[in-house]
Amino acid sequence: MTNKVIHAIYNDDDVLMDAVKATRAAHHHIEEVYTPFPVHGLDKAMGLAPTRLAICAFLYGVCGISFATWMMRNIMIVDWPQDIGGKPSFSYIENMPAFVPVMFEMTVFFAAHLMVITFYMRSKLWPFKEAENPDVRTTDDHFLMEVELKGSEEEAVSFFKSTGAVEVKVIEKH
Repeated sequence: MTNKVIHAIYNDDDVLMDAVKATRAAHHHIEEVYTPFPVHGLDKAMGLAPTRLAICAFLYGVCGISFATWMMRNIMIVDWPQDIGGKPSFSYIENMPAFVPVMFEMTVFFAAHLMVITFYMRSKLWPFKEAENPDVRTTDDHFLMEVELKGSEEEAVSFFKSTGAVEVKVIEKH
């Protein structure tokens, strides 16, 4: 099944922001917006929900500090206790100040690496995936808003021209 979408191309980010607001006010569904750089406030203008990646980062950090604590207790207290620099190996709590740098580093390590994996999986960026960029100019200096077409093509094209689009195309999307 194919459906038609409109590609409205803009050459200024401020014009794009106004066009996104006007498009939402006209109750058109914005599929995606392609920009050559991050546009501040675009996510709010599009009505996107806030990201929950920060919650994932916190949970990954908790996993990292838990792993570091378990690892250091088993290595330095249970499995191979040693007296290094006068630090006794009777309990984990007595050696905690010496373990703080390792705990911090493992927290950062787990959070950073697992966040990269989560970002790629959430964004569906698999190895050898073909680019989905509909117009190569959006990697340089143009902005493209992809909108689902409902109703008359002529009315939609004239609406997007009135929002400041420099080019409007109707595309069959598969």
